[in-house]
Amino acid sequence: MYTLDDYDYHLPETLIAQTPATDRDGSRLLHLNRDHGTVSHRHFHDIVALLHPSDVMVVNNTRVIPGRLYGRKATGGKAELLILDYGETDGRGRDDCKRVYRCLIKASKQAGAGTRILFDEGLVAEVRDFSNGIFTVAFFAPEPFDDILQRIGRMPLPPYIKRSEAQPDEADRMRYQTVYACEQGAIAAPTAGLHFTDEVLSYIRAKGVTVAVVTLHVGYGTFVPVRVDDIRDHRMHEEWFSIPKETARIVSHAKSEGRRVVAVGTTSVRTLEYASGPDGVIQPGRGRCDLFIYPGYGFKTVDAMITNFHLPRSTLLMLVSAFAGRDTMLQAYAEAVREKYHFFSYGDAMFID
Repeated sequence: MYTLDDYDYHLPETLIAQTPATDRDGSRLLHLNRDHGTVSHRHFHDIVALLHPSDVMVVNNTRVIPGRLYGRKATGGKAELLILDYGETDGRGRDDCKRVYRCLIKASKQAGAGTRILFDEGLVAEVRDFSNGIFTVAFFAPEPFDDILQRIGRMPLPPYIKRSEAQPDEADRMRYQTVYACEQGAIAAPTAGLHFTDEVLSYIRAKGVTVAVVTLHVGYGTFVPVRVDDIRDHRMHEEWFSIPKETARIVSHAKSEGRRVVAVGTTSVRTLEYASGPDGVIQPGRGRCDLFIYPGYGFKTVDAMITNFHLPRSTLLMLVSAFAGRDTMLQAYAEAVREKYHFFSYGDAMFID
């Protein structure tokens, strides 16, 4: 179970969701029961019935920034830029019209130090440094940087969702964002949360479920493929997280009473487990999470999870395989393919308990 090939599966390209469901909670939901290894087929709004009144449900309230920018180098060639660390260095205490961020840059010729990239509305970027595939870039704006970014930036959709540069992204700006997103900084959505509506959350709370929040700014590492044959040799990219004191108190109290902690998404799972002690009690605070969960890992805090379907050979598939068992998980994925579930960010969901 430590070989990369052990986490491969066949997925017809037609099942990769390119657009979201008409209604957020109208997505399909595959319920996987770990004790019996059984699956049942539902719709996402049925999640209310699957939760217990005593549960604590933890969501990731990160907000995706429109951090993909299209411009041209001063020499005329096209350049595409993606801001990586907005949520960690958000410009507080800096000039609103000048920011410095770590970025990825795609251009016909690698951008060297001093390269200037010109964007709409007078925004200019200048490359300061390059190291380990990442550029340090200074931005100069004629007005507050955040205002311009909101107007000309694009949502950084995953590479398997196909959009042209000229295609409007108003719909993606709304749907590639959870309804509870508020802490700006992610370059990808915590996609399990995309299925929730305000109404579903109201029903969940009315049932007695406590909803708590963490923040983990989903980073570039979520798209980085595993390139080692033995998955134990893979190293995760760090992602910035924060756990409020109230969330730590709620979760720790639930664990002491033997109540379930339900994590919404792999990002919430990793945040909780990273901050967890051997008894499942978690500590408040903030920092950088680099926890890699794969089969053999002993979960300390999370008792159930809501998640989307994940890419073959990905660290996310390894995480859910650690939670449910690799064979059980791959059988569930095979069932989802047979039943024509839609996969990945805009796809359908799973509930694993």
